[in-house]
Amino acid sequence: QVQFVESGGGLVQAGGSLRLSCVASGNSFSLNHMGWYRQAPGKQREKVAAISSGGTTNYADSVKGRFTISRDNDKNTVYLQMNNLNPEDTALYYCNGLLSIYGNFALHPWGQGTQVTVSS
Repeated sequence: QVQFVESGGGLVQAGGSLRLSCVASGNSFSLNHMGWYRQAPGKQREKVAAISSGGTTNYADSVKGRFTISRDNDKNTVYLQMNNLNPEDTALYYCNGLLSIYGNFALHPWGQGTQVTVSS
């Protein structure tokens, strides 16, 4: 099984920025589509950004223009640069492998996530 370790979350004021990282175990990271998800209290987990093995990206409307997903295959790592954060971005953020960058199906068990809290 692939395992994920997310980091980089924290407390930030509205308008601020954070960069999340997710390190994946396993030898086939470069072949996998990857996504970032988030789950706010009382809400379902939602996919906010995805990147294909070839570098094509896809974003939820709520984060388009503010978040940027990228990957470093040499480091088995996917990143999420988050700019112009607002309180609605407050959530626990996770990464996972994807069957398709246009779908929501996550392939592996979830990691611990990293908490992002945006104050107004």
